[in-house]
Amino acid sequence: MPHYAIDDNELSAGKIYRLLSGTVCPRPIAWVATRDAEGRANLAPFSFFNVASIDPPVLAFSPLLDGEGKAKDTVNNLDAVGECVVHVGSEDLIEALNATSATLEAGEDEFEHAGLEKADMPGLSVPRIKAAPVAFGCTLFDIVRFGDSPLAGSLVLARIESIYVDEHIWDGRHVDMETLKPTGRLAGNGYVRITDRFVIERPG
Repeated sequence: MPHYAIDDNELSAGKIYRLLSGTVCPRPIAWVATRDAEGRANLAPFSFFNVASIDPPVLAFSPLLDGEGKAKDTVNNLDAVGECVVHVGSEDLIEALNATSATLEAGEDEFEHAGLEKADMPGLSVPRIKAAPVAFGCTLFDIVRFGDSPLAGSLVLARIESIYVDEHIWDGRHVDMETLKPTGRLAGNGYVRITDRFVIERPG
C-alpha cells in the first residue's frame, strides 16, 4: 500500500484536493450570502462546512483560494462587511445552488443569476434566500488563513445571531428531514441525497 509524505511534496495540491474531497464525504453544503462594501450581494456554496460551537453558536466553513491564489468574493466581502447568512443546501434548490457556483465577475449578483428572491434577515444587512427553509444570520467571529498559495483555505468562523426556520421544518425539538432534504457533496460533480438512512443507538 503506497504511503505519501506531505512534506516531501510527493502529491500536488490538485491531487490532494481530489483525494480529500473524494474521501472526506459526504459533506454538508453551506450556501453563503454576503455583501460587499457597496451593498452588492454575493451567494456561493461551500462544502467544507460544519458546526464549530453551540454556546456560543458558531458555524465553520472553508473557502479555498483559487488556482492563482486569489480569495473568493465571500472572503473579501467578510473582510469588508463582517456579516453573512448561511443556508443549508437542500435538494429542492439544488439547481439554483449549482448555478451560484459559477465564476462571475466581482460585484455580479448570484441571487439574480440563479433567479432567487431575497428576503431581509433581521439585524443584518445581508439578505437571505427567501425560498430556503433554514437560514442562519451570522456575524464574523474570526477568519483563520492557512496560507496564500493556490488552494490554501481560510477557515471562516461565523457566530449565529439570528435564525430563520420554516415552521414545517422544525417543531421546536426535531428537524423534519423529509421536508428539509439536505444534500451532501461528493467528489467532482457528485452529490448525495439522504433517502437511505439508518439508526444506531449510542452506548450508555
